Amino acid sequence: MRHLERHRTQHIGWLRAAVLGANDGIVSTASLVVGVAAAHAARGDLLTAGVAGLVAGAMSMAAGEYVSVSSQADTEKADLGRERQELAADSVHEHEELAGIYVARGLDPALAKQVAIQLMAKDALGAHARDELGISEITTARPVQAALASAATFAVGAALPLVIAFFVPEGALIPAVAGTSLVFLAGLGALSAKTGGAPILRATWRVTFWGALAMALTAGVGALFGTVA
Repeated sequence: MRHLERHRTQHIGWLRAAVLGANDGIVSTASLVVGVAAAHAARGDLLTAGVAGLVAGAMSMAAGEYVSVSSQADTEKADLGRERQELAADSVHEHEELAGIYVARGLDPALAKQVAIQLMAKDALGAHARDELGISEITTARPVQAALASAATFAVGAALPLVIAFFVPEGALIPAVAGTSLVFLAGLGALSAKTGGAPILRATWRVTFWGALAMALTAGVGALFGTVA
């Protein structure tokens, strides 16, 4: 029988990295552009700083995601290796342990023991990985996927305020970049919420609030240093 249901958890791996990358790309670059513009820098210097921030940010996101998710993958591999050794050393205890998990979930002891025996006969390590360790094919760590998704979406997100900064008049640069970036963030929040099946308004408010706060603080710092200079 075919399983026709579609679940959102299959998107967890790449969605988290993609949303994080795009959000950071928009917020950090827009804040950088607004801060430098508030310091009364020339447009050329502003765009140079923005492009440098895009490249550095994308590489930083890729490296950070790869390192952090690789650490998760290493932990998963270590746990699986330990579980494999325990299965080889004492399979009886492992049967009892798995049956105990099913009893705790609501099965009666006899049925739980039968389920444990049948699942372990087919794939003992997979059964323990899923039900004891919480590791499954959907949630397993994928460092390269996370790094590429994060870097690519950061670059796309960072390019949006830079394009606005390139085309708008200098006098309207700060409100134009800030306003459009908030629109971009709202769209990102709505898109990520829809993809993940989460409430759209909550996700939209969350990303726009923190983006507005970041740009306001950076503009204040830029204006302060521009005045001092």
